[in-house]
Amino acid sequence: MSQNDVLFQRAQVTTPGGVNSPVRAFRSVGGTPRFIKRAADAYFWDADDKKYIDYIGSWGPAIVGHAHPKVIEAVQQAASLGLSFGAPTEGEILMAEEICKLVPSIEQVRLVSSGTEATMSALRLARGATKRDKIIKFEGCYHGHADALLVKAGSGLLTFGNPTSSGVPEDFTKHTLVLDYNDAEQLKQAFAQFGDQIACVIVEPVAGNMNLIKASNEFLSTMRELCTQHGSILIFDEVMCGFRVALGGAQSLYNIKPDLTALGKVIGGGLPVAAFGGRADIMAHLAPIGGVYQAGTLSGNPVAVAAGLTTLKLIQEPGFYENLSSQTQKLAHGLNQVGAEFGQKFCADSLGGMFGLYFSASVPGSFAEVMKANSQEFNAFFHAMLKRGIYLAPSAFEAGFVSAKHGNTDIEATIQAARESAHEIYM
Repeated sequence: MSQNDVLFQRAQVTTPGGVNSPVRAFRSVGGTPRFIKRAADAYFWDADDKKYIDYIGSWGPAIVGHAHPKVIEAVQQAASLGLSFGAPTEGEILMAEEICKLVPSIEQVRLVSSGTEATMSALRLARGATKRDKIIKFEGCYHGHADALLVKAGSGLLTFGNPTSSGVPEDFTKHTLVLDYNDAEQLKQAFAQFGDQIACVIVEPVAGNMNLIKASNEFLSTMRELCTQHGSILIFDEVMCGFRVALGGAQSLYNIKPDLTALGKVIGGGLPVAAFGGRADIMAHLAPIGGVYQAGTLSGNPVAVAAGLTTLKLIQEPGFYENLSSQTQKLAHGLNQVGAEFGQKFCADSLGGMFGLYFSASVPGSFAEVMKANSQEFNAFFHAMLKRGIYLAPSAFEAGFVSAKHGNTDIEATIQAARESAHEIYM
């Protein structure tokens, strides 16, 4: 029996589903999850010592590759001085200064420990600053597991959402309006009906949790104009795409300035760090100087901050994003070629260091289009690739990630594995 099977059976005794985050359980694709022993550069090794080219990168943070020597050195040095103090450190200031420098829309920032904390706190701050209750989110965008955000669309346009998780009372979601991603006209209708009640709009400018879906310029521009016109706060959730698609985040590519931004993943370099920040006048509503309460014992943890700050320095090296984007584009181009060879059974797209693989004839632009993809064919492809040492996200609805350590040999091996896997499935 595989060591992965042994560990999975053991884990299920003491951990619900055998995992500490649902997607890791392979329920979507079937089979046994791989338990990872170690990682380096673009690779990791499972409990059976099988090597994989890794395209999840800890779901984004490993942008400079796994176990980068400079990141490891910074973590070891910080750990040697103490793991946590519950008091301020200079590292927190350095991290905040670096984020504010790289993302001009952020004038002040507060560090937290997870993306969920960042988005949850940004929403509370928006409501506190505007004295309004209603929020707009978009179907297919995931903003963490806070109660008000675990919502699916209602039964028609401009209807409020229903909870998508047990344990979330309907009262918690009655102020959450769920609209279609990339539908600017629906957004206009929502503001026409509820404009003076909307505290904020929260959006992934580049969605990564319904696969990689890019927002249209019209969609985001309309959103910015409506929020400004109605006094609502625009929140960009860049937990996933921040520093992943560009040095200044997706907002720098679209040239749109949000009022608040949530960050995570890359800014932790593999350790638990996230943040939310934006206009100083809005951030002034936070305790201890304002009435909106938010706190965290491990916020700004010195070891995690050391990993994140070192990673932020590394991604500023000359040519970093040009190389990252080039390698990701090569991967997407190769996957598109293979898809075309087999009658366009699948296609791919990319932006910066993120890519999407879609089991449909064309790249989707909305949640509804994503849901039309052939998930059964993806599942078969996933396992065929896994067998060949390629680790993709274990879900047809998750984006993939390339690191600075994915070289040409890795990309070529992946494309060849895709060709062999497609032949196994379709021929």
